[in-house]
Amino acid sequence: MTNTLNNSVATLNLSLERDIFLRTLIRELSGTLHDVVGLEEASGFLSVVGGTMGRQLNQDYKSALEVSNLSRKQVADVLVDLKRRIQGDFYVIEQNDEKIVLGNRVCPFGDKVLNRPAICMMTSNVFGTIAANNLGYAKVELQKTIAQGDPGCRVVVYLKITEEAEDAEGREYFRGVESV
Repeated sequence: MTNTLNNSVATLNLSLERDIFLRTLIRELSGTLHDVVGLEEASGFLSVVGGTMGRQLNQDYKSALEVSNLSRKQVADVLVDLKRRIQGDFYVIEQNDEKIVLGNRVCPFGDKVLNRPAICMMTSNVFGTIAANNLGYAKVELQKTIAQGDPGCRVVVYLKITEEAEDAEGREYFRGVESV
């Protein structure tokens, strides 16, 4: 009887595997944080994780490219590539010495990001940490996000303190240090 039950359970048509489980776990964790401590504090907790991941990814890419520092073009390429590797669909809209503007058609968290804007702090912190640690400064503005119901994302990574950057609502990053 036990074997029959085990076999029937094992053949159930469930969309459950490691990726979905982990994305759901992050969604529920960010939702619980949001409900308990509020959006700003939940975003802060996820920012800490994003910063740590950003430092590790930055080192991984620099090691793989065998460089001590990434150029602006390499930073843009790395931001797009790292999201591609985790099944996002980021692309460069514009880039110059002052900013990198990115679009995104698919969130790596899929539908698990909907109504969970705190999860976007992972993107902000990973992008900001990589840009600032290579170029000295970054301010990341999440202008549009799938999490907030937009059809895609628009992320601006300011690389210099300009009037436009100062007017933008975003999070600032400095080489080796994060600030709000």
